[in-house]
Amino acid sequence: MQNVFTCKRCGHCCHGSGGIILMRKDVARLAAHFSMEAPAFLAAYAEEKAGRERLRCSDDGYCIFYDHGLKGCGAHEARPDVCRAWPFFAGNLLDETSFDMVAVDCRGILREAGHEAFRDAGLAYVREHALGRGREDGEDLPGALRFAMVAGGGAGNDGTGGDDGNGA
Repeated sequence: MQNVFTCKRCGHCCHGSGGIILMRKDVARLAAHFSMEAPAFLAAYAEEKAGRERLRCSDDGYCIFYDHGLKGCGAHEARPDVCRAWPFFAGNLLDETSFDMVAVDCRGILREAGHEAFRDAGLAYVREHALGRGREDGEDLPGALRFAMVAGGGAGNDGTGGDDGNGA
């Protein structure tokens, strides 16, 4: 399969409003990474917004874990699934227009590959890394990880078939 993305470590994807929504497995993985209990991790690094826990941002608008010296994530090995999925968010895989929009913002995307190759590589990546899963105990997936809407993504939220996370 064609390589359609190589991270350039620019930090653009680690900056901006909205925050990174945390699933329970993300909290467990990050808390273990920092040798903390989940409640202590959440108190130190997360905030609740609209009923969901999300990572805080620093005053400069970057994710709290973005390390300017490293030009990357200070918790890379334990980063949340949403971060692991970048740039293969469901919305970025939808169509040519979505592909063009994300390719403008992300220098690591090989634009010459085109939308179909990007979509196919993205769906393969999220399947391989099980990034569209995690609805244990009825937990909703963040929208970025809902791949059922992507052509070729199948009926399930992980692109492999099954429940789409919306009770449909």
